[in-house]
Amino acid sequence: MRLLLTAFLITLGLSVHASADEALSLTAQETYNLVQEKGDQILFVDVRDPVEIMFIGFTDVVDINIPFMLADRTSFLADKNRFAMSRNPDFATGIKQALKDKGLSNDALIVTMCRSGSSRGKPSADYLLQNGFTNVKYIDHGFQGSGAKDGKKAGMRIVNGWQNAGLPWSMQLNPEKIYLPE
Repeated sequence: MRLLLTAFLITLGLSVHASADEALSLTAQETYNLVQEKGDQILFVDVRDPVEIMFIGFTDVVDINIPFMLADRTSFLADKNRFAMSRNPDFATGIKQALKDKGLSNDALIVTMCRSGSSRGKPSADYLLQNGFTNVKYIDHGFQGSGAKDGKKAGMRIVNGWQNAGLPWSMQLNPEKIYLPE
C-alpha cells in the first residue's frame, strides 16, 4: 500500500518525506521516470564501491557515485567469502557537496541505488534520514536485481532491478561520476 501511495504522489509531483525510521523504496522504472521528468530537482546516487561497478556495470543516468560502504582489500572474511566492508566516513559530506554542486538543498529528493537494494541502498537511505536529510528513497532490488529462485538460472541475478528492467546501462564507467578518494 505504501509503495502504491508513494507512486501516486510522485505521479502528482508531490513530495513524500519518510521518517527517520525507514526510507521508502522506488522501483528502478519509477526512478528512471522520475529522473527523466524532474532530474534537475533530485540527486540520484550509486552507492556501490567503484570496483564493484567496474565488474557489474554502470548507468550514466545517476548523478554521481558516492559509496556508502567501501571494500577493505586488506581484510578478507573467509567465512563469508568476501572482503570486509566499512562505512565510507565521507559519505554524508559527499552527498552534501553533490547537492550543493547541483544547486539543491538538503531537503531535495535523494535516491540511492546499490547492487540489490537491501545491503546498501536502504541502509544508506536510512543513514541519510538519520543524519538530517529529509527526503530520501532507495531503489528496491537495486542495480542488478534479485536471484532467480528456481530453474537452471537459480541464484543468478536475473529478476527485477535496473539491469533487468531494460533501463540504460553499460560496462563503461563515466570518470566524471565515479568516486575517487582524495
